[in-house]
Amino acid sequence: MKRLFLLLFGLPCQALAAGPLPLQPWIDAAQPGSRLLLPAGIYQGPATINKPITLEGNGQVIVDGGGQGTVITIKSDQVTLRGLNLRNSGDSHDKIDGGIMAEGRQLLIEDNTLENVLFGISLHRTNDSIVRHNRIRSRPVPSADRGDAIRIWYSSYNRIMHNDITQSRDITVSNSPFNRFIGNTIRGSRRAMNFLFSHRSLIEGNRFEGNSTGIVALNSEGLTIRRNRIMHAMDASGAGVALKETSSALVENNEIIHCAHGIMADSPMNPSNRIVFKGNRIAHNVTGIYFYGAKGGHIAIDNTFQGNLWTVSIIGDGDPLNDFWWGNYWDDYEGFDRNRDGFGDTPHEIHAYADRIWQDTPAAKFFRNSPVLELLDFLEHLAPFSTPSLILRDPAPRMEKSN
Repeated sequence: MKRLFLLLFGLPCQALAAGPLPLQPWIDAAQPGSRLLLPAGIYQGPATINKPITLEGNGQVIVDGGGQGTVITIKSDQVTLRGLNLRNSGDSHDKIDGGIMAEGRQLLIEDNTLENVLFGISLHRTNDSIVRHNRIRSRPVPSADRGDAIRIWYSSYNRIMHNDITQSRDITVSNSPFNRFIGNTIRGSRRAMNFLFSHRSLIEGNRFEGNSTGIVALNSEGLTIRRNRIMHAMDASGAGVALKETSSALVENNEIIHCAHGIMADSPMNPSNRIVFKGNRIAHNVTGIYFYGAKGGHIAIDNTFQGNLWTVSIIGDGDPLNDFWWGNYWDDYEGFDRNRDGFGDTPHEIHAYADRIWQDTPAAKFFRNSPVLELLDFLEHLAPFSTPSLILRDPAPRMEKSN
């Protein structure tokens, strides 16, 4: 079979014994719109696809970049890459060396394995395309020295679905609105997802575990972040979800477990464009929610706060009642439900007592769990010697956790 493919493409039969074949002649010989099913074996990259074709390997084809450049570059619309093993890209961050560099429309990149590549899959000015069921691994070096598993730049209306990513740097989405990220698994990386000026993105049903930080969004309006499971983001400055200069966001029905900060957010740039947190389980974090900057602009409804060292911390000026809290479950609520309507008879309020010290003086955070600060906090609750600062008031605390 391999001999027949060599003859069809005008390649000398002696190449069988001469080591890996260069991939580029196979691509050059294929007709636009054709399906090129490569015989099992190892092929030499880098290679460039500049016509609409389908390139398949059935999981039995290795394309080795030889440590030079990007293994496969796509410069055409309507290209499919399927079932290939891509490895050994170059190591230039400036040139974005990686497994796949794609530019075009209606691309399909699926069921590929990328290993020992600096960057994984880069989409530059790529629209209406699908990247799914790929396995991506960067290099065994410190996370800052790796490349992005998926890099999306000035690209829209793409679907990034069910990819398995470990040991990368970030997924970086820059100036790329209207993309969907569904069902991906990201472990052991720096930032699982990093959005910059990428509006109206959907992040749904993903699993982020053991990364320094989960989802970071900067100047990205109208995000929907729902039904994700974000765990063990315990870097000192890490967070499950971090929103900065971002408005009109919906963070809904996520599980955010065991992070340095469950959710971090400043106030929306425009107070009419609220940030909504609804139905999330925020549990076993150092700080459940951390709001910084001017207070206000947040809506928190039907969330579950459980086992956090500090439930909510708010740093900044303004009226805390500009934030709206309703129907959340608080594991430290001390009220009753005498009419059995499922909500507490009295509001749940959180005040800043001794914790005001480290909130106003960040260097004092080092002493947060010290016996002296714990004693001071106890005495402040018992007999306040200064007026505590109100952080939040939930007028209808829920008595039972959401399912």
